[in-house]
Amino acid sequence: MNFRALTALMISGSAMLAACNNQAAPKQDGQQAAADSAAATTVTAPRSFGQADGKEVLQYTLRNAAGTEVKILNYGGIITDIITADKQGNKANVVLSYDSLSGYQQKGQPYFGALIGRYANRIANAKFKLDGKEYTLAPNDHGNTLHGGVKGFDKVVWNASPSGDSSLQLTYTSKDGEEGYPGNLSATIVYTLTPDNALKIDYSATTDKATPVNLTNHAYFNLSGGNDSTILGQELYLKASRYTPVNDKLIPLGQLQPVKGTPMDFTTAKKVGNDIAKVKGGFDHNWVLDKTAGQLETVASLYDPSSGRFMEVSTTEPGIQFYSGNFLDGSLTNTAGSKKYVQHAGLCLEAQHFPDSPNQSSFPNVILKPGETYKQTTIYRFSTK
Repeated sequence: MNFRALTALMISGSAMLAACNNQAAPKQDGQQAAADSAAATTVTAPRSFGQADGKEVLQYTLRNAAGTEVKILNYGGIITDIITADKQGNKANVVLSYDSLSGYQQKGQPYFGALIGRYANRIANAKFKLDGKEYTLAPNDHGNTLHGGVKGFDKVVWNASPSGDSSLQLTYTSKDGEEGYPGNLSATIVYTLTPDNALKIDYSATTDKATPVNLTNHAYFNLSGGNDSTILGQELYLKASRYTPVNDKLIPLGQLQPVKGTPMDFTTAKKVGNDIAKVKGGFDHNWVLDKTAGQLETVASLYDPSSGRFMEVSTTEPGIQFYSGNFLDGSLTNTAGSKKYVQHAGLCLEAQHFPDSPNQSSFPNVILKPGETYKQTTIYRFSTK
C-alpha cells in the first residue's frame, strides 16, 4: 500500500471512529470529571523484586498526575515507598524502607509497610476461646501472639493485579489452621492512589468458620523524607479522649482510661517528643477513637514543620495504634540509602480493632462468622501547609 492510500485509510478510519463516538450520549460534567480523575493515576508495569516461597516478588507503582508515587510489593502487601512533595516541591519517600527483598526478610524486621493479619497487634498468652474451644497460637512476642504469628500476612506472597486505572488489588487465602486460627479466610486488599494525593486502603474478608479478624497496615512514617533522623519534632493529633492502658507486655488491662491530664493526650496537636520520656518504653498503645462506629471519619494528623508535609488519617475502625518506633536501634541492614534507622526514626498509625479483643469481651467484636464480610477502609491523605 502506497503512502497516499495509507493516509486515506487512516483518515477514513478516524472519521468512522468519530461517527461512532458521536452516536454515544455525551458525558455530563460530573462523569467527565470522574473519567479525568481516573485517568490521572496509572499503575505501571511491575518490576521484579526477587523470589519468595518459589514465587516471583513484584513491585508495583501507582503514580498520579501530581507526581505522587506509591510502590507496593506482592510480598506481604508491603508499601515500600510513598513519594510526596514538601512545601518547596522537593519529593522524597516518607516511609521507612529497604533497598531489597533481603531487607524485608531479615531477622527482626519490624513489619515495615506490611499488611498485618490474621490478627493485628497482640493476643494474650497466644490463646483464645471461641464457641467453647480453645485455640493455641504462636507465642512470638514474650509469650503472646503478635501480628498474626510466625508467618503472618506480612510474609506471604499475595496474588496481585491492577484494578482499574488507579488501584492494585491483592488477594490471599489463609488456610484453616494456619498459625492456629480456625477457618479458611479469603482476604482482599485494594490500594488506591487518588488524584488528590491520598492512599486509600480497602480491606475485606470472608470465612467458612468463625474466626478473629483484625487487619491493618504497618507503615512507618517520617514526613521529613529522611532529612530528620527521628519523628520527635513532628506534631501528632489524635481524635481520641481515651486509650487502653497495658501491662508490661503491652496487653490491655481491659479499661478505657481518659487521656486528659496524661502524656497520652493528643487531642490538641503536639510534638511527639514533648511527653515521650514520661511514658515507659515510649508510645505503643491503642487509642479509642471518638467517632461513630463503622463510619469513615478523619481521626488523626501528622505535621512536619520543617518540610511542611501534612498527613491526615481517616478510618472506619474504632481504634488506632500509635507506635513511636521504640525498638528501632540502628541495626537494620539493607535500608534505603543505607540509612541508620535509630530509635524513633519513624512512627506507625495502625487503624485497627483493639489488641487482645478475642479475650476481652468488653471490647468491640472481632469475630467474623460465615456469611458475613469483614470490611474496613483507611485513608492516608498527603498535603503541605
